[in-house]
Amino acid sequence: MTINRPVIGVAAAVVVAAAGTWYYLQSRHAPPPPPVAAQPPAPAEPAEPPIQHPLPDGPADSAPKAPLPALADSDPAMNDALSQVLGNAVAKEYLLPENIIRHLVVTIDNLPRQKVAVQKRPIGPAGGIFVAQGDELHATLDPQNFARYQPMVAVISKLDMRKVADVYVRFYPLFQHAYQDLGYPNGYFNDRLVQVIDNLLATPQPAGPIALVRPNVMYLFADPALESRPAGQKLLIRMGPENAAVIKAKLTELRAAVAAAPPQR
Repeated sequence: MTINRPVIGVAAAVVVAAAGTWYYLQSRHAPPPPPVAAQPPAPAEPAEPPIQHPLPDGPADSAPKAPLPALADSDPAMNDALSQVLGNAVAKEYLLPENIIRHLVVTIDNLPRQKVAVQKRPIGPAGGIFVAQGDELHATLDPQNFARYQPMVAVISKLDMRKVADVYVRFYPLFQHAYQDLGYPNGYFNDRLVQVIDNLLATPQPAGPIALVRPNVMYLFADPALESRPAGQKLLIRMGPENAAVIKAKLTELRAAVAAAPPQR
């Protein structure tokens, strides 16, 4: 049997057309493909907090300084710089010579908190012992206690806070390093210093005898409002009003030397 080639061509064309028509109809009635899910935008990097008190430049007429040592090796240089401001005898008497910058940073950062790490103080404790009047049930802060702080306050009262600020500015990169090591990678230590100074300047001065209680070994302020104050403020209260006034005056001078804006009232 002979098959006509034109017939074969027509048949092939019909098959192809039928297949195309079937595909077209199926594609029209098939559900559309699901839309591609939009990818959520990547979380924005947290912005670094703005610097409120950029550190001022050092003295314009100062001679070129040697490069700063590493923070871990900074004690000799820092001790020498502070000795020039405090005097050798005073520095030896009060300044603890190890980890000076780290201990300064830790103590400053802790002053607005409830407790200060005693083992990381940059200076030795005040002489004498805490003095209270009365018994454990009815006690008040003895004014004789204020005398414990007078030798140290006398030293602070004579400090040239501009020179203290110059040392701070000179070694500031190491202060910043130590502050970031505390767990503030985006923090700016000079802002923290100004914040702490403002907190100390806001210390109230209670009128009259200050009542104490002694639930355990240590005396506490009987007034819960005083006892809940930050550690730095409670220290100023324990110093007595005259000593606290001297410290506040010197803190005000230091703030003016390192801050870009006055305190907010």
